[in-house]
Parts: sequence; structure tokens; C-alpha cells
Amino acid sequence: MKKFFINTYGCQMNVHESEKLAGILHQRGYVAALSNEDADVILLNTCCIRETAETRVLGNLGIIKKIKEKRPNVIVGICGCMPQKKGTAEMLKKRCPFIDIIFGTHNMYKLGEYLDEVENRGKKVLEIWDSEGEIQSAPVLRDGKVNAWVNIMYGCDNFCSYCIVPYVRGRERSRDFDEIVSEVRSLIEGGYKEVTLLGQNVNSYGGGSPQFSKLLRALSKFDGEYRIKFMTSHPKDLTLDVVEAMASSDKIANYIHLPVQAGSDRILKLMNRKYTSGEYLEKIKMIRSIIPDVGISSDLMVGFPTENEEDYLCSENLIKEVKYNNLYTFIYSRRSGTVADKMDGQIDIKTKTDRIERLIKLQFDIGNELAKSYVGKTFRVLCDTVKDGIGYGKSSCDKSISFVASQDRVGQFFDVKITQAKNNKLIGEIV
Repeated sequence: MKKFFINTYGCQMNVHESEKLAGILHQRGYVAALSNEDADVILLNTCCIRETAETRVLGNLGIIKKIKEKRPNVIVGICGCMPQKKGTAEMLKKRCPFIDIIFGTHNMYKLGEYLDEVENRGKKVLEIWDSEGEIQSAPVLRDGKVNAWVNIMYGCDNFCSYCIVPYVRGRERSRDFDEIVSEVRSLIEGGYKEVTLLGQNVNSYGGGSPQFSKLLRALSKFDGEYRIKFMTSHPKDLTLDVVEAMASSDKIANYIHLPVQAGSDRILKLMNRKYTSGEYLEKIKMIRSIIPDVGISSDLMVGFPTENEEDYLCSENLIKEVKYNNLYTFIYSRRSGTVADKMDGQIDIKTKTDRIERLIKLQFDIGNELAKSYVGKTFRVLCDTVKDGIGYGKSSCDKSISFVASQDRVGQFFDVKITQAKNNKLIGEIV
């Protein structure tokens, strides 16, 4: 049997799209390989949100080139956000002539047709669509039987000044309500215990948050114990009815990922985020008033053009006030085609590095403080994996917890009492 290997870069959306690419290949009789070296088809599903992601892709292509030289019949394909970016597909074709298939984000479902072109006609394919078109379904080959990803929408209409996503993912399109409900029901009935709804801005689903809260309520009515999560939420669009829908059911996780990006109102305005730090903090206050034990995580960027020390300290102050469960910190990365790329006042790498290090230390200290406060508390945990007698799982509020467990605990919910906190890590025992 022929084998495939998919190299995935980027966000959860990319991970789920790789499952769809795997589904197409599986439907055609391919099975998963353990590595690039063992595969007959090698795919790179790429990300271009930051320069580091593109650098990793190009580095991996250098390795794959050597595999292609040894085994010329290997089919190499590259897809996703990176080829969709203006001018990149042509660059890849010229720089890496060994690539057989190049396609973007809008036409991933056509992988099977592109393979036919290469396998049966000996033709190379370069096809990038300028517009997104209708949402097309594709088979999905999921890895594991505990957690599942489900797209509810695609694209983004926000056009944050630093972000390439609207240019490579297109405008917002929402999937059919009943189709989503049917897919999630099927997953729950098939034994999955956690389903994460995906979208660049889930609160825009169906044109606004009333539809999204309606969807959450519909997905919380199935039989059995399971958990519904979602990401990502845009602060300007997260509304009271969504938080109330979360609070109304123990089947919706008490967890929200709410990217703030910056603590300075001046920088937020330059970013085109459409809210102030004060408005963001009011959202946090509203969420915690309704769900006191909620887990909140965020994204925060340093080094945006013209960011000065005062702006940076505003971010530190916001972090201290919110006290996030988890904080994903990033250095601003210039992306050609975005508004911020053309701004004056680009920050030097030394300043960016200094600020990110300070930010990471601050969040580590906050996380350590929070972790210690959880000792003695009991959480309902879903066990994801067990390795060498140690189980790993998360609570409804997205706290990662480890505990002694046997393999048969995978995919089960149970109560875990926290006995230790070591460097932000929670260790417990099954009650």
C-alpha cells in the first residue's frame, strides 16, 4: 500500500485541515507513514502568520529535496497559507522545482484531482485561487479517539493591521448550522469526549453572536459526558449571551481563549483591534462574574511598530490584573501585504527580545502563583494520554494536570485532587 506523510505547521485550523488532507488520501487507498523518508506522498501544510513558520518550511523543503533525489517517484506537495500569500507560489516553483503540487487554502479539497494529474499524466500542478468560493466538504481522518476538531467557519473580516490571515484565508463564511450539529452528534456517539469548534473568530458565526450562542446550546444537549470547547474569540465580539450559554451547561468547557494582543490603547488602535484595554478588562470582569472558576488564556505581542517602554508596561499591567491561566507571547513579525509592514517605527530585535523575555518571566511567576493556589482543590479531568504509568489531561477550565493512571483511563472523565504544584505544573491523584 502507498503511504503518505503530512508535515503540519501553524494553528489548530491547520491541524484539522491536515486531517482532511489525510482523509482524502486515505479514501484513495493510502495509509499514514511514520516519517517523510517512508512516504510515497509528502505534503507540507503551511502557515505564514509569522516569519519563523515560513523559515521552518523552507528548511524542511531542503531535507525533502534530498529524499526526492534518492527516490524521484516520491510526490511532493505544498499547500495552505504560505502558497496562498501573494507571490509565494511562484517563488516556491522557481526555488524548489522538485515540488510536484502547489495549492492554497481555498482549494485543498481538490488534492485528489491534483494527485491524478501527477500520477496518471506526469504533470506538475500549481493552482492558487484568488477567492474562497463555497465551503466544500471533505473526508476527515482523525488521529485518536478522544479529542476532535470541527470547523464552524472560515476566513476573517477583521483586518488587524499586523495579520496576514484575511489575505490568505479569505472573508468570513459560516458552515450550515444543522451540518455542524450532525457532525458533532456523530462524533459524540462515536466515542469522542471533547470537541473543539474552530474559527478565526467564532463569535462571528452565522453573522453574529446570537447564532453562536444558539449553536453552543444545541451542541450541549446530547446524551453522555463530553466537553465542547471553542476558539478563537475576538474581544470586540464576545457577548453576554455566549457566556450565559457556557454557564448554562456543564458540557461546555469553562474556558475562553481571548487574545488581547497589547495592553496599550495607542497600540491597540494602530493594530485595528477595535477595543480599548478598558473595554477588554470589562469583558474579563463580565465573564468572571458569571463563571467564577473560568479559565482564561490570551495572545500578547511585543515589538509592534512604534511600541515604546510605556506601551510595553501597559501590557505588563494588564497581565498582572487579569492573571491568565496561560499566555501565548509573540514577537511582532513583519508580513508583506499587511498595513503594519509599511509603518514607520519598526522595533529592533534586541528590544523585542528583551521585552518578550520579561513578559515570559512575568507570566511564569503568575502561573506559579496560581498553580500553588490550586493545591487541595479537586477538578473533573478528561484523560488524553497515559505514558509510563502517568496520565495527562485537562480540566474544564483548561488546567493541565498529571496523575498516576493505567492505560484504560484514556478517554475517561474522573475527579483528580491536586496534591502538588511544580513550576506551573499541577500534579494530582484520582479521587
